Amino acid sequence: MSFDSKSFLKTLSVKPGVYRMYDKDGALLYVGKAKNLKNRVSSYFSSSGLTNKTVALVAKINSIEITITGSETEALLLEQNLIKQNKPPYNILLKDDKSYPYIYCSAHEYPLITHVRGKKFKSGQYFGPYPSSLAVKESLSFLQKVFRLRNCEDSYFNNRSRPCLQHQIGRCSAPCVGLISKEGYQADIHHAQMFLQGKNTDLIKDLNIQMKQHSINLAFEQAALIRDQIQYLRKVQESQSIDAEQGDADVIAIALEKGICAVHVASVRHGRMLGSKSFYPKFKMDESPEQALAAFISQFYFILNREVPDDVIISHEIADLVVIQDALKEQKGKKVKVSFSVRGDRSRWLQLANSNAQEAVRLKQQDKLHILSQYQDLKEVLSLSELPTRMECFDISHSHGEATVASCVVFNQEGALKNDYRKFNIEGVVAGDDYGAMRQALTRRFKKVTEDKKPDLLLIDGGKGQINIAKEVLEQLELTDIPILGVSKGVTRKPGMEVLVYRGKEFTLDNHSPALHLIQQIRDESHRFAISGHRARRAKARGRSLLEGIAGIGPKRRKELIRFFGDAGQVKSANVEEIAKVPGISRQLAQDIYDALHDS
Repeated sequence: MSFDSKSFLKTLSVKPGVYRMYDKDGALLYVGKAKNLKNRVSSYFSSSGLTNKTVALVAKINSIEITITGSETEALLLEQNLIKQNKPPYNILLKDDKSYPYIYCSAHEYPLITHVRGKKFKSGQYFGPYPSSLAVKESLSFLQKVFRLRNCEDSYFNNRSRPCLQHQIGRCSAPCVGLISKEGYQADIHHAQMFLQGKNTDLIKDLNIQMKQHSINLAFEQAALIRDQIQYLRKVQESQSIDAEQGDADVIAIALEKGICAVHVASVRHGRMLGSKSFYPKFKMDESPEQALAAFISQFYFILNREVPDDVIISHEIADLVVIQDALKEQKGKKVKVSFSVRGDRSRWLQLANSNAQEAVRLKQQDKLHILSQYQDLKEVLSLSELPTRMECFDISHSHGEATVASCVVFNQEGALKNDYRKFNIEGVVAGDDYGAMRQALTRRFKKVTEDKKPDLLLIDGGKGQINIAKEVLEQLELTDIPILGVSKGVTRKPGMEVLVYRGKEFTLDNHSPALHLIQQIRDESHRFAISGHRARRAKARGRSLLEGIAGIGPKRRKELIRFFGDAGQVKSANVEEIAKVPGISRQLAQDIYDALHDS
């Protein structure tokens, strides 16, 4: 029975509220808010002017539920709560499971300065938020180079009897062993905080006064140290042309073209651009840039719970400007200004965000065209009737049969579908029996497979033996319509020399083949995912350090790494260049350590 829209619309209220659209199975399709519920919901059932995607949504509607609210602001907040809880397929969905990182200055007598994520639950000062870990690491590297502040944990700091290597390379003043007075270290912390607050001009003036005073007192070594600090700061000022005297804002620009939507968010705190990040919201309706931007802002602050600044500068005028502004005020507890027409420094910020959003769309378009060409080439190579819309790849990882894990990664024409990835802890199989492990993983994956999750192509990392196992499992489960492609490393085991097995035949592809590049990408991702699962399982079973099990890292080098960084967690937080500074660690070994610690 189709939905009787005419009868339903007659009963609708003209008050503000939220509407929820359901299909015949009771699944929630879409959540929307309205200033006038009757007018807004009626627009979906107009006889003309509807986009194809809206028509597709309306065709699925079986029922609509209404919730009246006291104001538009209440409707907006309720709408976002329902989207967060239910994730309706026709709403714009913004995925970002990470919290923004901050620079944290502890409340210790000799404060630690480091980066943290998540809630502010420790006593001390927080600076940020920064849009990425890279932006935080760059700032921390600068602070340690200029002000020589400690980054070690208190447990490490309290048990030092001599300076660590951070002091020897000029990145710490060694307060742990008294090589700097409490007053001197507090002065350095104060200057670092001034820098993080964007008070560069005042900071340089303060340092100039100190430098002159040291010169008068004939303390030329201290004067030279401050001179170097001033030079570093002036270089930063020159490179930070985006800086202004003041300002605490998020600058949000949207670009929408040929079905690709990119939103670029630049974070400005205390007048200084901390960095930026591009988002790619998913949507199934034909939203205008203004509608998509309004939806993004609502989810960004009310679902992802981002810190609300004093100003939000946006690239387009949106219809819900006042409503969003009121909701942000309620979220922050004080007035928040949302503006789209700006001048001066804010105009430069917005221009930069616009340029980055457009560039993000351009790069995404190129990426989609590149992926499409790979899929088309794969279709031709394998003589498929259609382009595959879902491909899955399986791999097995273990160490001499210990902690065997099978991975399943999923790709479609937009790339990796990480939400569909699966790991299988293999149990009850003879140690080292890859065939048995593959049989168990495939059986567990496909014994209850649904039609919408059935792959168009199954990739197996292995040769004829693994292929035969896959065929047996699929035959037993009556899934013989799924084609199987084996990917063997070949005799040389070098990239580009893979031997492919398909429909009983072995063949190779040219090293420049787009299809081969796609196969390699999927196979490598499956391999990475399997190894990360295996290492996590093995480490959990052994209760071992993160550094154990890394090729080339024995007890001596582990000791040097811990001595240099303080603990394994700090090693994982370091970049390749920092790891390579540890005695006995070459640049290549540093890269291997970094890759091993970040393969998940």
